[in-house]
Amino acid sequence: MTEPGFEPGSLEGVPESGRARLEQNKAGLFTSDLTVNEFLLISEAGFDPLGLVIGSSIYHIGVQVANWRKNQEMTVLSTAMYEARELAMTRMEEEADDLGADGIVGVRLDIGRYDWGRHMAEFIAVGTAVRHRDGVLHRAANGRPFTSDLSGQAFWTLLPTGHRPVGMVMGNCVYHVAHRTVLRAVGQVGRNIELPNYTQALYNARELAMQRMQDEANELQAKGIVGVDLQEKSHGWGSHIIEFFAIGTAIVPTETERGIDPPTPVLDLNDR
Repeated sequence: MTEPGFEPGSLEGVPESGRARLEQNKAGLFTSDLTVNEFLLISEAGFDPLGLVIGSSIYHIGVQVANWRKNQEMTVLSTAMYEARELAMTRMEEEADDLGADGIVGVRLDIGRYDWGRHMAEFIAVGTAVRHRDGVLHRAANGRPFTSDLSGQAFWTLLPTGHRPVGMVMGNCVYHVAHRTVLRAVGQVGRNIELPNYTQALYNARELAMQRMQDEANELQAKGIVGVDLQEKSHGWGSHIIEFFAIGTAIVPTETERGIDPPTPVLDLNDR
């Protein structure tokens, strides 16, 4: 999959009001979608929030005709869904770069649909840009601010283990699941029987999405991926076309390995 280029210092496409918002953040007024608990824990971890950063892309998703009786990836749709998300992510990262951030925490990716047309959608990336208080650089090896969909609590928990996030990695696959013939459907009525055509199609699609996510992590020289979420959505393409989307946070070891305190048992006294 091709990837839109990250350009340090670029604010192309950001409206004047957005640039004014970033200037206010640089003057000392931060904005954040962190909860109070997340704010306190990220501060305890040595990071200061700089501002809420946003990336957006309204994308026209092309048309691809599938073979009614064939399991196949819908490559036109897979590429469109990936590139639109990556455009939004890149623009969010460029806003964070403008603020001088080390990274972005609590990233969420949303898809908005409007009445402009069923082949159009807005892809939105939102998160809170943060910077290490002592000037310790936490950017990814490629120079981009790290991105992470970990919560503030999970981010705070991760750092003492001797690991840090380097990027939110994702992979997707839009797949057409072949229809059964009428004779086969009739022959399977009332029987307990596996449907190997469906099984293999969904298995293939999930594996393609997972593999592409892992490929992104390898490009970041990551040691592993935490918080992986595998989603299945139709997006209105029809009952036999589905997108599998895998997303998680790639992490690397820090220079100093650290341990974590043993878990402390907690007795819940709430009434049941």
